[in-house]
Amino acid sequence: MCADTPETLDYKDTLNLPKTDFPMRAGLPKREPDWLARWEKIGVYDRLREKEGRTPFTLHDGPPYANGHLHIGHALNKTIKDMIVRSHQMMGFDARYIPGWDCHGLPIEWKIEEQYRKKGKSKDDVPINEFRGECRAFAAEWVDIQREEFKRLGVTGNWADPYLTMDFHAERVIAEEFMKFLMNGTLYQGSKPVMWSPIEQTALAEAEVEYHDKESFTVWVKFKVVGGGDLEGAKVVIWTTTPWTMPSNKAVVYGENISYGLYEVTGTPDECWASVGDRYLLADNLAADVFGRARLEEGQWTRLRDVTADELASLSLKHPLAGAEGSNGEWDDLRDFRAADFVTDDEGTGFVHCAPSHGMEEYELYRDLGMLSEVITYNVTDDGSFRKDLPFFGGKYILSRKGGEGDANTAVINKLVEVDGLLARGKIKHSYPHSWRSKAPVIYRNTPQWFVAIDRKMKIGDDEFTIRERALREIDLVNWTPKSGRNRLHSMMEARPDWVLSRQRAWGVPLTCFTKKGALPTDEDFLLRNPEVNARVVAAFEEEGADCWYEEGAKERFLSGIVDPEAYDQVTDILDVWFDSGSTHAFTLRDRPDGTEDGIADVYMEGTDQHRGWFHSSLLQSVGTTGHAPYRNVVTHGFTLDAKGLKMSKSIGNTIVPEKIVQQYGADILRLWVAQTDYTADQRIGDEILKGVADSYRRLRNTMRYMLGALSDFTEADRVEPADMPELERWVLHRVAELDKVVRDGYTRFDFQGVFQAVFTFATVDLSAFYFDIRKDALYCDGNTLRRRAARTVLDILFHRLTTWLAPALVFTMEEVWLERFPGEDSSVHLVDMPETPGAWLDANLAAKWAMVRAARRVVTSALEVQRVEKVIGASLEAAPIVYVADADQRAALESVSFEDVSITSDITVSGDPAPEDAFRMPEIDGVAVTFVKASGEKCARCWKVLPDVGTHAHPGVCNRCDEAVSEIG
Repeated sequence: MCADTPETLDYKDTLNLPKTDFPMRAGLPKREPDWLARWEKIGVYDRLREKEGRTPFTLHDGPPYANGHLHIGHALNKTIKDMIVRSHQMMGFDARYIPGWDCHGLPIEWKIEEQYRKKGKSKDDVPINEFRGECRAFAAEWVDIQREEFKRLGVTGNWADPYLTMDFHAERVIAEEFMKFLMNGTLYQGSKPVMWSPIEQTALAEAEVEYHDKESFTVWVKFKVVGGGDLEGAKVVIWTTTPWTMPSNKAVVYGENISYGLYEVTGTPDECWASVGDRYLLADNLAADVFGRARLEEGQWTRLRDVTADELASLSLKHPLAGAEGSNGEWDDLRDFRAADFVTDDEGTGFVHCAPSHGMEEYELYRDLGMLSEVITYNVTDDGSFRKDLPFFGGKYILSRKGGEGDANTAVINKLVEVDGLLARGKIKHSYPHSWRSKAPVIYRNTPQWFVAIDRKMKIGDDEFTIRERALREIDLVNWTPKSGRNRLHSMMEARPDWVLSRQRAWGVPLTCFTKKGALPTDEDFLLRNPEVNARVVAAFEEEGADCWYEEGAKERFLSGIVDPEAYDQVTDILDVWFDSGSTHAFTLRDRPDGTEDGIADVYMEGTDQHRGWFHSSLLQSVGTTGHAPYRNVVTHGFTLDAKGLKMSKSIGNTIVPEKIVQQYGADILRLWVAQTDYTADQRIGDEILKGVADSYRRLRNTMRYMLGALSDFTEADRVEPADMPELERWVLHRVAELDKVVRDGYTRFDFQGVFQAVFTFATVDLSAFYFDIRKDALYCDGNTLRRRAARTVLDILFHRLTTWLAPALVFTMEEVWLERFPGEDSSVHLVDMPETPGAWLDANLAAKWAMVRAARRVVTSALEVQRVEKVIGASLEAAPIVYVADADQRAALESVSFEDVSITSDITVSGDPAPEDAFRMPEIDGVAVTFVKASGEKCARCWKVLPDVGTHAHPGVCNRCDEAVSEIG
């Protein structure tokens, strides 16, 4: 027995306290750039490419526009891509990522024109290649800026050699891919209504349009009936929200299965454009609404009789402007009047005004009837104004030069009032297409454009198909994440019209084709299809870029010696930029040494809007040139909203810039937000959300810091084989094996939220709150025991898994953790793979047993917490509770382990006796109850357990275990 008391001795230096310099405060904003510089110095991306024998895995980058700083959507997009690439690399693939940029097109051209306008300069006064050169320089500058912004987010890739659609080789391939449509017979020139931007003076694709609310004029217009017996002189009423299309009206259509009636006005209010005795033909379901719009009250009109479809078929109509003084006969021809499938009686009047130059349904109706030449007009010019010689309306603008309401609608309405052609007028707020660049409304306008026919048979080798047929087949061969992406693209592809390829702009790859002078677009020899000419053009593009198409004498250069240049006209329209980006698989995947052998990407990943954009155009382009889709997997993310769920907008002031998040929190917090988010739906982000992410980050960081401290001097000599480990350690290995499958399956399915939630729960619940809590005593206080060595072996196993499992998301933090343990000039967590985890670690029986142990532990710890709150004890080591367990198997499980260590008490008694009435119970855990008993003995000065043997050993004031440990230290 020693005379010294525990209070007189300090055993701190004999404890195995954790040792680490790893800081709890991350300081990410300041420290992350150092890791970026380090990765660049040691060439991490290139060194990964040197690993041999790996299966290639390629994510093909959907190119952002090179025309401005990154927004939060860019950050989400690139982070998801980076996690896909990094996770597959660490699962054993050769995961390649070639960043790319879309450099042509209106977004950049528009910026240069804005600069011109500020200087009072006109694009038309500048030589085209000088203008294109300014666009090229502008794009190159923003590529460099965006590249650094993407790298700052921790995104890995071949940043030294990205793909750019304006590179000479890319421009050559884009032209070459276009020529495949030229040669396979699907390219044609047609004149049909397309979405047209009067502000930008170019056709737009659906993907270049966004929908916003717009207030429009709405009018009810009267067409006088000609012929038809007692219907002579009655008026058919149409309704339209585009009064400006009335000068282009060529017909009115009705529905064969709609119930129509002849109505007569019997009374009128003071102000009204109807008169007593007027007769109107209207759909019965809509008549009351129409008369209400005309300010007639119930009882001021009456239904005279039914009007059958056969009667309607016998009628002709007069345009309301027919015979108007000064009209010069412009509208005197009778309007066509026939049935059409698209007419309904849901709204309007039951009759539809047709201006086939400004509406696709009307256009397709008269195209199928073979009557286009009779109904197509060219009343609207490129700038959205009426042709100068159009009576009454010449020079009037549909939109103002700034994109607001022009003077055309008002002029048309006023004229209709003047000629008694109007029954009612009003305004309506509705969703309307706008250019996503100028933000101005667009119109449908008939113009000559170049199209790819997607329902025309074509051949690749011996394989004959239409683009639509093949695209629909390929969609079902692709894996879609989420699955709804398949249905969305499939329905779009089923219903889409022919592909409009041409744009009337300057900055882009030209449509490299020639048309025969004097020939009609329908003539067989209208397009020059000459392989020798094509080869000459693409060779020039490879050496000089697409600018050579616009050089003086280009036509002669490309045609001389092959065909007569004077016999052909050179097309100067540029290709839709969606054709550019849709072709990127050809010059990136197919042509580059770091591309793919078959030219197909493993993954395309973009926002949900790209079902009508890049996913769509890439599929059309690839199917039309190769016969197959360019991707095996398509992953889609939603839009980023503010914390309230509102769309981000500069005008609202709720935008969040990635740069500011990085400056305040660090890129890893932004990346962790992405990993925690269900990216397949719309996501929210805001200060409170980011604070929650930062809290999750701190908890993970604390877990990693704990392991680093406990492993500070771990060596291979400490390693214990799993078979020799205590049950608790083998249970942890079982959980590791379970989780390894979850992680790999999740990363394979691009389910980052699922991976992170599983790893985070494991780290914070299974490890920090359970395993670490229990084994802290052994790690700190044991000598060189099997238990301590086994625990440290497990910590080493956990370290290698957690760092690699989390590295795809927390690229900076896991590198910091790795280097803290494995410093070295060439060391990096991003150069290693996720360790293979033996399936033999799985032990379902052991897991079931420890589930019973953990359930009982919860009751014990909750019971002791009551005592601690009531200040009966200060710590759980002051307790030696009695645990009453009704189930024999659970009781045996507790008795077979050191349940006092599991419960972090100094002693514990497991009993099969009935529990006292006042015992502590938890309703969710049946059959376990606890009564509190204070531990007997003295408090060990070293481990703080309260045990009867304290003070009976060689070293004063300690228990037997601590006495042996101190003796071992010497």
